[in-house]
Amino acid sequence: MVILTLNCGSSSAKYQVYDWEAKDILAVGIVEKVTLGGSFISHKVKGQEEYVASHDCPTHTDAVGLIIKTLTSGEHGVISDMSVIKAVGHRVLHGGDKFIKSVIVDDKAMAAFNEVKDLGPLHNPANIMGIEAAKKVLPDVPHCAVMDTAWHQTMPPESFLYAVPYEWYEKYSVRRYGFHGTSFLYTAKRAAVLLGKDPFRTNLVICHLGNGSSVNAVKNGCSFDTSMGITPLEGLVMGTRSGDADLAMPFYVMRKTGMSAAEMETVLNKKSGLLGITGKYADRRDIQKAKLEGDKRAELAQNMEAHRVKKYIGAYQAVLGRVDALVFTAGVGEFAAFMRKKILDGLEETGIVYDPEKNDMSHTRNTETIISKPESKIPVYIIPTDEELVMTEDAFALMNGTYDVHTKFTYSFQSKDYVNKGRAEGLREELARHPELEKIIANPK
Repeated sequence: MVILTLNCGSSSAKYQVYDWEAKDILAVGIVEKVTLGGSFISHKVKGQEEYVASHDCPTHTDAVGLIIKTLTSGEHGVISDMSVIKAVGHRVLHGGDKFIKSVIVDDKAMAAFNEVKDLGPLHNPANIMGIEAAKKVLPDVPHCAVMDTAWHQTMPPESFLYAVPYEWYEKYSVRRYGFHGTSFLYTAKRAAVLLGKDPFRTNLVICHLGNGSSVNAVKNGCSFDTSMGITPLEGLVMGTRSGDADLAMPFYVMRKTGMSAAEMETVLNKKSGLLGITGKYADRRDIQKAKLEGDKRAELAQNMEAHRVKKYIGAYQAVLGRVDALVFTAGVGEFAAFMRKKILDGLEETGIVYDPEKNDMSHTRNTETIISKPESKIPVYIIPTDEELVMTEDAFALMNGTYDVHTKFTYSFQSKDYVNKGRAEGLREELARHPELEKIIANPK
């Protein structure tokens, strides 16, 4: 049985093809620059070189069509025809407060997604188009929606409400929703395995650091608070998003410049954050290179990003009372040792003591690592996220009628014996090149 997962972003369409019986990934890929012109597909089949081809995709429907064509092609495909696919899992950014778990997509669900798409204007329309396009190609299989916001529906009112007129919540659904939920679900469950604890007696602070970034306070295995808000703009300093700012600031600048509300929204989402501070860069690798070359604004951007993450770590330690582990995940969290260093330096008094040598060694997506010193009261883990696996398992369980909210459902990766075959193979190759990596591998207790 093959399960396809699709993640349609504002200008991209990521996919994964998973063989359920073999518990193995057959292919992964992404169509980039969808709607922008100059679009292309990057397609990787297990054991083969990456295939890259240009193909114009003016809509997400075209992108899904290109994915299907590539998956079934004689030269680069991994399936004979589309009848092999038995379920499709779709990432949906914003489910509002209408969904507490993943669902099979029906007319009612689609109506709900359209109803809340103003809450996720950059992503939800693309998510919806991806679902509609896939349903046209695969009309007879279940299509399952996995919402980024569902994980955070356990937050209490004191966490999710804003101190604004209460009727805004009642009339317009104004509240904190939070995002990166699929990533937080995976990393929270894996952290409990590594700690050898019951997941529902585990308190965590998880830092999902990528182009978009957020921090999650997990209390007794459930989301308790998170840094993103009604949209993904709030919270940390991100690649192009401002994160936290005085709410009066945009009005002040609009009065000074004559900028419209739509223009201000674009600036705060697409021209701020690290890009806004440096004036050039949103990618941390570019910023690190510029800093090492003496660029003071690049250094300032790094310091601002790390400072904001530190604030949230400290705040969530206070909110949780007891923290069983600090976790880093996503592209920056998993690979940018220089950013982790900036964040972790000076946290010793809070019970977090990291090992700089171990931190520098951890640069992998093939295994979970621990970079704290033995005397650290709070262990520091780096857990490579796997949102696609969560989507795949949700889709399979929904198809079979065995799925439920995560507090009543057990994933395969919650076993201490769980092995990701692709990552295990990659780790063997990596250890052959860097045997010292063995020292920091985090094993389940």
